[in-house]
This record gives sequence, structure tokens and C-alpha cells, in this order.
Amino acid sequence: MDYFSYRSGVLHAEDASVSEIAAKVGTPVYIYSVRTFIEHFRKARGAFAELDALICYSVKANGNLAILRRLAAEGAGFDVVSGGELYRVLRAGGEAKKVTFAGVAKTDREIAEALDAGVGLFDVESEQELENIARIAAAKRVAANVALRVNPDVDPRTHRYITTGKAENKFGVDIEKAGMLFRRHHKDAPINLAAVHMHIGSQITDVTPYAEALGRVAKLIANLRAENIEIGSLNIGGGFGIFYRGDEAKDIRAFADVIIPVVKELGVRLVLEPGRFIIGNAGILVCEVQYVKTSGPKTFVMLDAGMNALIRPALYGAYHKIWPVRAKFQNPDEGAVSEVDIVGPICESADVFAAGREIPEVKRGDLIAVFSAGAYGFAMSSQYNSQPRPAEVLVEGDKFTIIRRRETYEDLIRGEEDVQQTDSAPIQTLQKRVRKRKTESEEV
Repeated sequence: MDYFSYRSGVLHAEDASVSEIAAKVGTPVYIYSVRTFIEHFRKARGAFAELDALICYSVKANGNLAILRRLAAEGAGFDVVSGGELYRVLRAGGEAKKVTFAGVAKTDREIAEALDAGVGLFDVESEQELENIARIAAAKRVAANVALRVNPDVDPRTHRYITTGKAENKFGVDIEKAGMLFRRHHKDAPINLAAVHMHIGSQITDVTPYAEALGRVAKLIANLRAENIEIGSLNIGGGFGIFYRGDEAKDIRAFADVIIPVVKELGVRLVLEPGRFIIGNAGILVCEVQYVKTSGPKTFVMLDAGMNALIRPALYGAYHKIWPVRAKFQNPDEGAVSEVDIVGPICESADVFAAGREIPEVKRGDLIAVFSAGAYGFAMSSQYNSQPRPAEVLVEGDKFTIIRRRETYEDLIRGEEDVQQTDSAPIQTLQKRVRKRKTESEEV
């Protein structure tokens, strides 16, 4: 469910015209719907309401401060995987006690900063990490709440790059070793090892893997309790699938129906870490057609953004719905379409958003929307080929706000040392032109 719709043939984000946003802000631009991601957060919270679950938004999906701030106001916790993400959460007003800190290679600095901030829970991935957190916590004379991440060796039936709960993945420890680590460390003074964490993957559209993984983890918890090792919390990560094609995702209540009975029987506090589920369908990437080229049997639609702005298609072979911002119809079977490859400007053959995709005929200057781009879009963007990263815009009703300005050429070299003096006149001329265009854009 999202709040992007066509009205009189023009795409709108909530009640704001995407064409008008692009005209004022330029392209490429990410546009997010507040109503969509707040509604999805509330759906997650509502589905597990009877358990009073802690819903921790996964910051890696999209960490813009404006988005985090609105989720914090809704009472969200946050799942972070780096010191930088923790910094973002705290800047956005998130509560440290409602933060889970995951990641397989936390540095001493990150651990120390998290302890100083008072994070609610460390998701620990190895025995060495467990011992290191204990060492740093002891030196600071504080206690660290710790969940041991268990790898249940369950196939989530998703892409291999976003599978995290199989034996060959780098995440967590196997069930047998997990039991051993609980027995060895549950009485360690600097840490409170009283929680289990698991996360089996992302974009999961089948409830069966959750049932299988929970069954294995529940058995572990029962065995530990039989040895008087108490487990108070169970963090099952996230991974609930969203709509990319339009019909693949399940209602989150289908997952809740599988998860809730197990958690109630165990009598533990449930923690969830959804990211894509909350923000994925809440964002689109809007690009401008630069050229249309026919080469042999192929027609290429060339956009002003590519894998530098949205790497998922190149990295995962991921599908995104792609359609013109202005269109008389919204499905290929409703009118005349052409089969094209939709590509970007990056000098890589992998820079393809879609191959053999049917869309209405477009021309230079037309706007194209890439849907379901709210998660792992800007968050994974880069300056490859020295391409400035896109602007980001937040829409509420019929109003929109720029929540990240478009990068400039100066941003591309910020932090670098220019060790050789060169003739600066051409550069100064270019900078003046860039500043003039920026001023003209702001005046609009």
C-alpha cells in the first residue's frame, strides 16, 4: 500500500504533483510519502500489539534525519549497524534505550560510543565480539545488555545476497555453538546475556521460513531454561517482503499469526527490526530521459540517473516498476507500449534499471518514475563516475520539503587534498555557472 497515484494522467505523491516537484527541485530526485511510511510503521505495531513488541526501524534501509525524526515521534525504536547510524538516530531524537546495535565487526570505538549512549541491546555475532564488549563495558564500569545472534540455518527463499540465516552466511553462530556460549558467558558480570537474536533475510514473502527458524530457536531457549539460564527477550529481526511487482507480498498479519503464538508460549519480550517493510514502498526515484537510441533490435531509454543513484537492479537483478510520470494509462495492457532497455549514464554494462521492459513511448525531456525505491535506494547510492547524488524530498499532503539538497561538484571533492596548484580560471568560471543555476533553481 502506498500513496502514489495518477490523477488526470499525472503522477502524484499524496496530493503533490510529481511533475511540479521535479520542475522546482530538478532530477534525479528521491520523493518520499510521509503518510505511506507512517502507516506501514503503524501496521507493524498493530499486527503485534498484543505482545507490546518493540518495533525498531532498520536505519540501513534509509537513514535520512527527517524520516528518522518522524518515526521517533511515532515511538519507534531503531536498529543500527554502525556508529554512524547510531549518531543519526540520536541526532534525530531517537531514544538510545530503544536502539538495538547489530553488525558483525563492531569496532572498539563504536562499542564504547554505544555504551556511553546507553543503547538498549547489542546484537552479538561471535564469541570474540562478546568478550570484547565485556572487556570494554568492564573498563567503563557499566553493564551491557546483549542478545546472541543465532543462525538457524534456514533458507528464507529470497535472493542469495539478502539471505542471512543459512550456515554459509557470515552472520551469527550456529544453534549448537549458541548453547555453548550461553552456558559459558551468561554469568559474566559486565554483560547481561539474556536475549536471543535471529534474522534470516530480507524481502521474504513466505511465512514458512519464519515458522521453521522460530521452531529451532524456541527449542534452544527451552533447553537453556532447563539449565536455569533465563532468556527474557527474542529479537527476530525483520525481512517482511513488500510490493515490487504488485502481488508478491503478504499482509504482515500473516507473519504475526505464525510468530505470536510461539512468542506467547515462550513468555519473552518480542523485538522486531523492519526496515524495507516501513520505507520501501514510500519512495520513488524520478529521472529525466536524456536520449532514446535504437541500436539493431534494441531501443535504449537513457536516464540522468543509474546505478550510482539506485544500485539494486545492477547488484541483485532487482525488479522495480518503472513508468512515465505523465501517462494516459498505467499498465502495459491498457495502451500502446514499446519494449525498451532503461539505462543510466554510468560507464558500466551493468548500469541497467530494466531490460526488455514495456512502457509507453517516451522522448527526451520526459520524466520517468522508479517505484518502491524508498529502501536501499539513496542509502546505497554513490558518487561513482563523479556523479553528484540526488536530492531527497519529503511530501506531506500537498506540501513538500527538500530534506537533502542535491550534491554539488564541490561536494564531490570535499575532504580531498589538492596538492598541485593549477590554473583556477576555468574552474572558477564553471563554479560561477553552477552557482548561477542553483540560484535560479532556488528562486523558482
